[in-house]
Amino acid sequence: MKIREITPSDSENLVQLIEEVEKTSDFMLFEAGERKISGEQFRKKIESFQDASTILVAERQEKLVGYLIVVAGDANRAKHSAYLVIGITAEHRGQGIGSQLFKQLNAWAKNHQLHRLELTVMESNSAGIALYQKNGFVIEGIKKDSLFVNGKYENEYYMAKLIG
Repeated sequence: MKIREITPSDSENLVQLIEEVEKTSDFMLFEAGERKISGEQFRKKIESFQDASTILVAERQEKLVGYLIVVAGDANRAKHSAYLVIGITAEHRGQGIGSQLFKQLNAWAKNHQLHRLELTVMESNSAGIALYQKNGFVIEGIKKDSLFVNGKYENEYYMAKLIG
């Protein structure tokens, strides 16, 4: 398993990976087929990242199997903080890839002067919550009835981690 920063040439493969993850998980914001973004649009997005934004990818046998999107704040008062989105293919979940992505993120974030990492997670996503807590994230709050998934409202937790 190789964890690395994305390059613009990965954009088509990343779009396919995100589509695959969204097809196989009820815990992503977008439903299967809902996101409309091309490889070219994603390439431009990757090229436009500022210093404290990136995408880390997990690669196995030259195939992308996971991603961790890091988007830092634009305003001066929020540049120390980044919002995260993680996704791993169904057949690779539960194999430690998420922890490897977070380990790489910790080193990357320190090198890019980030102090706060944050995310949201559905209250029913016990595996996700366990992964985040294992990697130092704590629940800071709850968003009641934040999402409508499979015919019912879902709460989301706000989770964050401060980097020393």
